[in-house]
Amino acid sequence: MSFLWYCFICLFLFVGLGKELAHARHFNRKNQVKLVANKKIKVDPSGKGNFSTIQSAIDSVPSNNKNWVQINVNAGTYREKLTIPVDKPYIIIEGQGKLNTFVEWDDHDNILQCPTFSAWANNLVIRFISFRNSYNSPKNSNPMTPAVATLISGNESYFLNVGFYGVQDTLWDNKGTHYYQNCTIQGAVDFIFGAGQSIFNGCDINVVDAEPGEDLAGFITAQGRTNPNDSNGFVFKNCSINVNGRTYLGRPWRPYARVLFYNSTMPNIIEPEGWAPWNHTLEGDESTFAESRNNGPGADTSKRVSWVKKLDSVTVRKMTSTRFVDNNGWLTRTVLIQSAKGTGRMF
Repeated sequence: MSFLWYCFICLFLFVGLGKELAHARHFNRKNQVKLVANKKIKVDPSGKGNFSTIQSAIDSVPSNNKNWVQINVNAGTYREKLTIPVDKPYIIIEGQGKLNTFVEWDDHDNILQCPTFSAWANNLVIRFISFRNSYNSPKNSNPMTPAVATLISGNESYFLNVGFYGVQDTLWDNKGTHYYQNCTIQGAVDFIFGAGQSIFNGCDINVVDAEPGEDLAGFITAQGRTNPNDSNGFVFKNCSINVNGRTYLGRPWRPYARVLFYNSTMPNIIEPEGWAPWNHTLEGDESTFAESRNNGPGADTSKRVSWVKKLDSVTVRKMTSTRFVDNNGWLTRTVLIQSAKGTGRMF
C-alpha cells in the first residue's frame, strides 16, 4: 500500500468517527443526556459501599433522571427482588461477572408479580451480572411452574454478558427494543417469551430438562406478536444452543409470533419438526418462524413443520441488522458510552 493511500484511508476513518461523535454530542445537547455516567454508586453487601442492597441504590436515583447513573455491584449473591420503575431511565447496572454477581429470588405466584428483576424504564444498560429465579431449582423439588427471572418492558435497553436463569418463563422480553450481547439464557419451557423487538447476538441458549427423569421436550421461545403489522419479534444471531434433553425452537404464544434463528449452532436433539403449535386453536399457520444459515446436526430443516417460513434474503438482512432494533441510533450511542468507558465496540 502506498503512503498516499495509507493517508487517505486514515483520513477517511478519522472523518467518519468524527461525524459519529459529533452526532452523539448533538444528541446529547438536544436531549440533555450525558454520554458517560456523571454519578457512580457502589453496592457492597458487607457495608463497604454506598449501599448494601441493589434496590436501595436504584431507589436513590431521582425520578425523571436525565443523566446516566452507574451502579457498580460487588461480587456476591443478593437475595432481593429488584424493580427499576418507569420514571428512572438512564441507569447502568454493572456486576463483577455473570458467574460472580447474582441476584436471586424465588417467587412464582403470577408472571407479573414474580420476576426477580423487573425493568420498566427506557434506556438501561445491564452488564456482567446474573438474575435467577430459584423456585424451580432442583434442590427445591418444587413442581414446575412459571417463575420469571427477568421482565424487560422498557425501550432501548442493552444487555452485555448478563445471565438469566430459570426453568419456565425465565426471560419475559415483554415489549420495547432490546439488544442482548454475549448473554446466557437458561430454561426449559417457553423460557424466552413476550412481544419485545429484540436481537440476541452471540448468546448461549441453555436448555435444561423440563421435568428431570421425564422424557418431555422443552420450548425455547414463545413469542407474542398479536398483529401481522407489528414490528416486534425475536432474532437469534450467532448464538449457540446447548441442550440437556429434547427441545423445540419455539411455539406461538400469540397468533403472529415471529422468530428467526440465523447463523446459530444447533445440536442434534432439536426436535426434527423444529416448531410446535401452542394448542389445537393456535397451530402456528399465521406465525413467522424461520431459520437461515444455521449449522450443526439440529439445523437440518428437511423435517420441519409445513408452516415454517422461508424468508427472502432482503428480509433476513433487515431482521439481522442492528437497525431491526435501532432505527434512531440509540444502540450506537450506547456503545459510544461503553467505548468511552474502555469496554470497546460490542457489535
